[in-house]
Amino acid sequence: MSARDREEQEDELLALASIYEEDEFKRAESTPGGEISICLELPPNFKIHVQGDEKQNKKDLTEYAVSFLPSLVLKFVLPPDYPSFSAPKYTLSCRWLFRTQLSALCSCLDRIWKENDNCVVLFSWMQFLKEETLSFLQIESPLEIKRNIEENSENTFSNNKHNEFGSEDKLKNLQDFPLDPRAIQDVESCACVLREILDFDQSQKQKVFNGKIFTCSVCFCEKLGIDCMHFKECSHVYCKACLKEYFEIQIRDGNVQCLNCPEPKCTSIATPAQVKDLVSEEIFARYDRLLLQSTLDLMTDVVYCPRTVCKSVVMLEPGNTMGVCPGCRYAFCALCEMAYHGISPCRLKAEKLSALRDEYLNADESEKLRLEKSYGRRVLQRAVEELCSQEWLDKNSKPCPRCGTNIQKVDGCNKMTCTGCKQHFCWLCICPLSKVNPYSHFSDSSSPCFNELFQGIDFEAQDDILRDEDDDGIV
Repeated sequence: MSARDREEQEDELLALASIYEEDEFKRAESTPGGEISICLELPPNFKIHVQGDEKQNKKDLTEYAVSFLPSLVLKFVLPPDYPSFSAPKYTLSCRWLFRTQLSALCSCLDRIWKENDNCVVLFSWMQFLKEETLSFLQIESPLEIKRNIEENSENTFSNNKHNEFGSEDKLKNLQDFPLDPRAIQDVESCACVLREILDFDQSQKQKVFNGKIFTCSVCFCEKLGIDCMHFKECSHVYCKACLKEYFEIQIRDGNVQCLNCPEPKCTSIATPAQVKDLVSEEIFARYDRLLLQSTLDLMTDVVYCPRTVCKSVVMLEPGNTMGVCPGCRYAFCALCEMAYHGISPCRLKAEKLSALRDEYLNADESEKLRLEKSYGRRVLQRAVEELCSQEWLDKNSKPCPRCGTNIQKVDGCNKMTCTGCKQHFCWLCICPLSKVNPYSHFSDSSSPCFNELFQGIDFEAQDDILRDEDDDGIV
């Protein structure tokens, strides 16, 4: 190796290291060489079309908008007589291009070396691959990808023009380039191509986002994107510190379905991955649990074991009201949550009966028929009658403080006598009264009902009441 070649190689490698970031250019440690990754930035509104399965006559077309395509990777070693005589030895690989396309690019790199007349060429190669790859291969929007492609032969990714991206007319010119051993096909299968493109596009977008400066709409501070988060649907950006506090307050209050964008009237929702990235492990565990529970509550074929010590999730078979808990093996009726009773009507608890009564009264005819079929018509009618009676008693009567008998006050003063146990009590405060002198409760100045013996009475016959102060209420 001449001193001039050694100096030019060292200068070129140092220049590349200073121009490009570490993830774009990596210099080899032991040999004069390295690895160059060229990310392909796409024009605005670039689309990917994914065709359906032709075997199943599916003509559906899925469209994706992308901004970046996976990198071309150029691995090179500089021979001792580079650049005075020999070109760099290299391989060119990519995770979405096929071998005929890569072979065509290798031919272009060789042409650029010859045109540079034995001068350093790595920077020119990088510029070509970065700026002219798409136009040279005639790749433009929309980029079409078939969902399922036959892979029965060894040369599926080699010289089969149907595996290239683009129309058949655009690919005819590529067939003129012979397969180059330096072109390395890095596509595991055609099914992996779409995943590779979308994953890389997402990671590259995040990298660009991290390097920008944004103003948080909550605290109005300017911060780098790496310290911010954006909602995917609306692209509104907030700093992570503000969102962390906002998310944790909502999760502690149980509002796991309300982790939406703070922008007024915006309906974008944070993804579970975004929530996990911001909050503590303890808070996220609560979020995950509540989110699962709220999701299960919306599923009509999912119930919980009614045993308080179990509460396991139970899946119901379609049209079946019997549930069998996978944890404690308890067989129960999903309607009344009691032990399974076959075709017998449900025996409902008071609170369940009350809710069922309200549902029945507010239902239309078809819904009433369904409820009657599930719970029995007589059960529902009796529930309506009993609960209506209870509502009337709650509104028009008061319980005796001794025996609980419902007492209705028809007329008279506020000293009442229970017709069941003969206990005297005050109608106003339901306080038991002395048998010896029940009226002392109303004449005692320390009593809350002082001078309230006739409170609330309509005196139409005041003289008759004064003559008979012992006129008590009845049941």
